[in-house]
Amino acid sequence: MASDPETSGALDSPQQELNPQEEKNDPPFLLKLPPKAQRPEKEMDPEYEEKMKTDRSKRFEFLLKQTELFAHFIQPASQKSPTSPLKVKLGRPRIKKDEKQSLLSAGDNRHRRTEQEEDEELLSESRKTSNVCVRFEESPSYVKGGTLRDYQVRGLNWMISLYENGINGILADEMGLGKTLQTIALLGYLKHYRNIPGPHMVLVPKSTLHNWMNEFKRWVPTLRAVCLIGDKDARAAFIRDVMMPGEWDVCVTSYEMVIREKSVFKKFNWRYLVIDEAHRIKNEKSKLSEIVREFKTTNRLLLTGTPLQNNLHELWALLNFLLPDVFNSAEDFDSWFDTNNCLGDQKLVERLHAVLKPFLLRRIKAEVEKSLPPKKEVKIYLGLSKMQREWYTKILMKDIDILNSAGKMDKMRLLNILMQLRKCCNHPYLFDGAEPGPPYTTDTHLVYNSGKMVALDKLLRKLREQGSRVLLFSQMTRLLDILEDYCMWRGYEYCRLDGQTPHEEREEAIERFNAPNSSKFIFMLSTRAGGLGINLATADVVILYDSDWNPQVDLQAMDRAHRIGQTKTVRVFRLITDNTVEERIVERAEIKLRLDSIVIQQGRLIDQQSNKLAKDEMLQMIRHGATHVFASKDSELTDEDITTILERGEKKTAEMAERMEQMGESSLRNFSMDTETSLYNFEGEDYREKQKLSMLEWIEPPKRERKANYAVDAYFRDALRVSEPRAPKAPRPPKQPNIQDFQFFPPRLFELLEKEILYYRKTIGYKVPRNSDLPNASQVQKEEQRKIDESEPLDAAESEEKEALLTQV
Repeated sequence: MASDPETSGALDSPQQELNPQEEKNDPPFLLKLPPKAQRPEKEMDPEYEEKMKTDRSKRFEFLLKQTELFAHFIQPASQKSPTSPLKVKLGRPRIKKDEKQSLLSAGDNRHRRTEQEEDEELLSESRKTSNVCVRFEESPSYVKGGTLRDYQVRGLNWMISLYENGINGILADEMGLGKTLQTIALLGYLKHYRNIPGPHMVLVPKSTLHNWMNEFKRWVPTLRAVCLIGDKDARAAFIRDVMMPGEWDVCVTSYEMVIREKSVFKKFNWRYLVIDEAHRIKNEKSKLSEIVREFKTTNRLLLTGTPLQNNLHELWALLNFLLPDVFNSAEDFDSWFDTNNCLGDQKLVERLHAVLKPFLLRRIKAEVEKSLPPKKEVKIYLGLSKMQREWYTKILMKDIDILNSAGKMDKMRLLNILMQLRKCCNHPYLFDGAEPGPPYTTDTHLVYNSGKMVALDKLLRKLREQGSRVLLFSQMTRLLDILEDYCMWRGYEYCRLDGQTPHEEREEAIERFNAPNSSKFIFMLSTRAGGLGINLATADVVILYDSDWNPQVDLQAMDRAHRIGQTKTVRVFRLITDNTVEERIVERAEIKLRLDSIVIQQGRLIDQQSNKLAKDEMLQMIRHGATHVFASKDSELTDEDITTILERGEKKTAEMAERMEQMGESSLRNFSMDTETSLYNFEGEDYREKQKLSMLEWIEPPKRERKANYAVDAYFRDALRVSEPRAPKAPRPPKQPNIQDFQFFPPRLFELLEKEILYYRKTIGYKVPRNSDLPNASQVQKEEQRKIDESEPLDAAESEEKEALLTQV
């Protein structure tokens, strides 16, 4: 497409960025790197620097037009108020005249000129790049593989607006709404309407490389996309034969390749840098984050379905990457949007919305995709098998001092206990030595030794009969090994993907599962590796074998199936082991999600304090259900059919949802968020004190079976029934000898005394009362009465023996 001199200025044509001294065989957008001492960077590429300067002016003008709040971040540090935003009234800050050139002329004009003068300045700056702004009312003609939906057209127009204003942004649509397509449409717009074919870089997770390449070919085939992946030799050949000649528009690669080939990528003057799953750079000190910040880029776009999920500092890290000249001070940002104050003051929440608005676009499926079938989650609560109960008890007994708050409260120790307990809840075979063998066999013991496997076995049979196809997620790859054995034993055809699966095998597995009339029944994935950017909408059931600490990770896993293209209602089954640490993990995740929806729905911003897993909270999780587990060694598994189990799960899921909803409607906003005890302050009452009192309760460990050197104490308790609750107290014969357990009388003496007591009760016609405090009161009553009714008096020899034994101490 020919370049229009009025609609495409000198800065928009990559051919005009060519340095006159460049060699002819170098691509026009390759950045030559002469010695730094001889030539400053800005002289190296003056047109690029002019483009950045122009964008900077437009950017400041645009931001200040959005809200005066940005004046605080744009003006110099010496002019910024150190006080809390709660105490500052926004006005028009004054900027000294000599600071004008070093900072921003447009920002200064915002406060020194009239509206008309300001408009003229904005128009003047806009003309330097283009005086035409394209707005699409329908899907662009260059999109060939189909048509964009209405909300996708709006998203494309939003990104075009960002580009025209020199703003970088975050496309944060909920997973499954087509962020990939909207991004490709933007790059297509640059090529067909702005005569900017590239070069563009798209950084994506390794598992989605193939999907991105297919989407480029499908939607905008005029964009020449290449993919950098492979071993060292393959990469070297690709760089030499493909990248350096420059006959391409878009380079798609993974995070790992960027780190390994950073020196090559630094040579290019990138037009757009797109980062998929952008929360990978939320830590500005990570290696990936530092490397991508060094690249020369005109524009940057971040894609994420779960943005800003941890804390305000991570929000700053993303904004700093997008606009380093605006958000250059983390301390300043944190002070102005202090989490504690922000969440307690509605005005500050509104200010945070105002900061996010120019950069972030987020839509959720329920709002824009009316035709997408709903998603229904059912939590299935299950008991422990006998083997699981034994291992769970072993883990707790190993750290019984911690359980009763007597040992050192080391966070790593607590985390290790939590991890071991979660393994036990999944399957005891995750512990070395638990599986019977050798020889090791694959049969029913795989199922009946785990409560979750028992339910999963019943559920999968039902789903197969219904014609459903299943995505099975777990946090633990070793559990996937067990599930593989199970699938082979049951004859279920399956695919598998985890963090160790080679790239080629990943793509083959996805294609086999999504193929028309595929015979694959189950796709098992590790939650972290398989929860990002993979389209598996041919499945209609998602089973979460275990739950992640971060609820957003589980949501990503669900949305592998619940996305555009899905024609059935997606059913999500979450397996939870009752009366264990898993119950608390899921409850905590529910609270996190509920708070998330209250604070900032657009960006899923969660308070940093509530996101921390404190030591006392971990201890409470570990203690939860410990008494229940210690109470018995028997299995809790039942022979209930899957329909009954699901009905009970649906009821419990609905009850939990209703409870969360009521909390939100009443006063979740009244939660005190200024301390780490935020989740324990509700409606003015401090539940942390109640929690501390409950932690003082001693958890009695189970009695260990062992040989005793002296059995007198045990026999004494049994003979005189002092360990069982009795009401009223049973009569005893007069002049009964006073015997103490520390006197070590022979066991025979207690037998004779017991016989004497029983006969005395028979002679007075004593009837044993029913003790309702005992769980099996009726049985105990009958047994005690039988002993009395069948009792006989001591004969002469036994009486003499008793008197002799009493004198032995």
